[in-house]
Amino acid sequence: MSMRKWLASFGAGMIVLHLVFAGSGSSAMGFLRQALTDQRLISASVSVELGGSSPAVETPAPPELTIHPLPISSTPKPVPTPEIIETSITGSSLIENATDYDPDIAQLLAEGPQLRLQRDEPQILIIHTHSSEAYTMDAFDTYEPSDSYRTQDATHNVIRLGDILAERFAECGLTVIHDQGVYDYPSYTGSYSRAGAAIESYLAQYPSISIVIDLHRDAIGDNDVIYKTKAEGEANPSAQAMLVVGTNASGLEHPHWEENLKLALYLQSAVNPTHPTLMRPVTLTKERYNQQLTTGSLILEVGSNGNTLQEAITAVRLFADGAGPALAKLITD
Repeated sequence: MSMRKWLASFGAGMIVLHLVFAGSGSSAMGFLRQALTDQRLISASVSVELGGSSPAVETPAPPELTIHPLPISSTPKPVPTPEIIETSITGSSLIENATDYDPDIAQLLAEGPQLRLQRDEPQILIIHTHSSEAYTMDAFDTYEPSDSYRTQDATHNVIRLGDILAERFAECGLTVIHDQGVYDYPSYTGSYSRAGAAIESYLAQYPSISIVIDLHRDAIGDNDVIYKTKAEGEANPSAQAMLVVGTNASGLEHPHWEENLKLALYLQSAVNPTHPTLMRPVTLTKERYNQQLTTGSLILEVGSNGNTLQEAITAVRLFADGAGPALAKLITD
């Protein structure tokens, strides 16, 4: 009986790890540990959840079609429940680079972010391009799904996390606008274009906004196996978080992407000392994900579809505990 099989190849240069265990035993678990230490899940998750094509060239959704349902079988096949595997995605490197660029990380860290936040003015915008992203339901948190691991219930999707992040930042003296708009429903196609238009509107209305955080939930796995990320050593069960930085490697204009990377590295370095396994390596991607609109734009992925809502809430609180004070240091008089 086979103990495992690989399924590789996913997106432009990204790898998906697919493990199927037909039995149990020390050799299977040993293989899993070996597989999860080589960073292959990091690029895979970005490709799956954010998509491999550039958001700036998304095409409109096709017109609705009239669908005539087929007769329903009297004995429908049961939908299999995917296996949930726990993993901690960490590494010795501070960055996972999915581009051909070779940024000088030491120099960028030394320079730090050049942006400054205006006191008593709106400084940070939190938005959700994929606002319906939700988590694995458990006995404590259930919701009405709008799709797999998605819901329009703002108390159970990533909008809930945005509320918590905004509150924690405000406690640090930061002025935050939290946009609770829905940009991925009823059509997922075009969500980045719609969110981008909203960001531009906020920037026009509040020129003092210097930082835009697009808060998401990651997705790792397939129909058979999904992965829940785990920050080890925390007092309460916690998911992991990840910062994603876009570039101009897709050919679209984004000349100042390294400024966004400086901010990501700055925040990563602020969180790591107290929560060393909370943050996955910063992921540098070919797409730009609306990050060309400011020099302080980032995607923040909190947990994966295998995590519970409470694990994600713990993660976003831990992130804010480190990132909030670091951002407050950028306020100028």
